[in-house]
Amino acid sequence: MITRLNVATIYVLDKDEALDFYVNKLGLEKGSDFKQGNYRWLTVRVPAEPGVEISLEQPGPPLHDEATSEQLRELITKGALSGLVFHTDDVRGLYETLQQRGVEDFTQEPIDHFYGTDMGLRDPFGNSIRILERKPAAQAATA
Repeated sequence: MITRLNVATIYVLDKDEALDFYVNKLGLEKGSDFKQGNYRWLTVRVPAEPGVEISLEQPGPPLHDEATSEQLRELITKGALSGLVFHTDDVRGLYETLQQRGVEDFTQEPIDHFYGTDMGLRDPFGNSIRILERKPAAQAATA
């Protein structure tokens, strides 16, 4: 039986640039950072959730051949691969904070929905990020 999620992966084009964005702009913290030969295992995580990490994976060896790596780089840049969804207690306040930190690629300003308020942005590579502030009733309904 599966008991919890440990690591999810997103593809990025540059691990150092991704680390800077996710830590210094988005406010996550660095998780693991290990090298084995030319391969670097790099993760970030939400500070209050140390048991779940996001692997920042770069297309290329030893995982992919050059043709596959090129295809993945094109898909990343188009924003065609999977994205991330985070929760926050104050989406409008976070929106202002992210603007102050230099985040520019917002795909949607905070907007109210029946389930709460959310916003959208892209990381420097094109990956989609949604940030949601759930309404208290929506939280109770899904519990």
